[in-house]
Amino acid sequence: MGTSILWLASLALVACGAEPAPVDPAPADIADIESAALENAAVRDAASAQPPTTEIAEQSDRAEKIGLWVLCEGSQRVLESPERMEAMFAAATRMGATDLFVQVYRGGRAWFDSSQADAGPYRAMLAAAGTDPLAQLLARAHSEGMRVHAWVNVLSLASHRKVPILDALGRGAVLVDQHGRSILDYPKLEVPQPDRKYYRMGTPAVWLDAAAPGVARYLTGTYAELIERYPEFDGLHLDYIRYPGVLPFSPGSRFGVGLDFGYGEATRKRFRDETGLSAPFGDSLSNANRWDQWRRDQVTALVGSIRTATRALKPDLQLSAAVGAYAERVYLAEGQDWMGWLESGLVEFAVPMAYTVDDRMFRYMAQRYSNGPLAERIW
Repeated sequence: MGTSILWLASLALVACGAEPAPVDPAPADIADIESAALENAAVRDAASAQPPTTEIAEQSDRAEKIGLWVLCEGSQRVLESPERMEAMFAAATRMGATDLFVQVYRGGRAWFDSSQADAGPYRAMLAAAGTDPLAQLLARAHSEGMRVHAWVNVLSLASHRKVPILDALGRGAVLVDQHGRSILDYPKLEVPQPDRKYYRMGTPAVWLDAAAPGVARYLTGTYAELIERYPEFDGLHLDYIRYPGVLPFSPGSRFGVGLDFGYGEATRKRFRDETGLSAPFGDSLSNANRWDQWRRDQVTALVGSIRTATRALKPDLQLSAAVGAYAERVYLAEGQDWMGWLESGLVEFAVPMAYTVDDRMFRYMAQRYSNGPLAERIW
């Protein structure tokens, strides 16, 4: 079975990884990206010229998707500059982009009109432009036949400790490790010694606990507000919808090794109240499999809550997620059951973060996700 193909490009070549460097790229950077897109197009054209097979014929009627991820921070800041917005649309048009993933919520801060999040970035844009740049972008994209997805970083607050969600919910909203240490107390948001000799945070940040009281409700309200105020969005794209990854990773809590998160006192109490079981904590490994599944369920429940609230406002909204490229790994270690989300219809499509400069590895991942009943919904 064929897969949906999405050629994803980012103006800063960054999506869900480390903080982008705050340096404007040389104009040649844009040209390099466009050249790569044209080269991809040439490869596709060459492939289409080969003798047809049943599989090629089967895929011929499927519309190709070419997506551009547009960062709110970093080197481009398209929403903050009419000139850069114009340049982005010019590049998107030359690339033949069909979908724009526009980052509007990051680190607890909003590039849209919000009463829930820190709307400082939005107010600054409005004051500088005299009009709402996000509304302008939506109108322009639709006039040019492009779909727009609101890209939001859900459970990561980046390095921000003073944001409305923490003011409202307190430090209990932040993840705690199995040794009882809050990420808020991690030095520079990195693993403390002596563990730092063996472990690293995949993405150092202030991470929210999806199971902590009030977190799911607050985040759901934030994204519902976004769609209510900007119903022109075609989709909502969930990023950082998982527990943090740690290097090296361990497959769940049952082995008692590695570094694991979600052990806040209120979260463990909630698990005990709902299941009648005690969560593994410290040296205990009791009920580990049940505990892992329960935490995984909390992330899934958050996706469901966001879906219910936003589609109540816009029934045809396309919900999607940026997900770990190794589905079993993120299922076990990061509480992200994205294959299950596809199977149950919680998300319309998923975008595995297949980041690599190794062509062979990329081919392995692409081939793996190109087969099976969910292939059409994996971009």
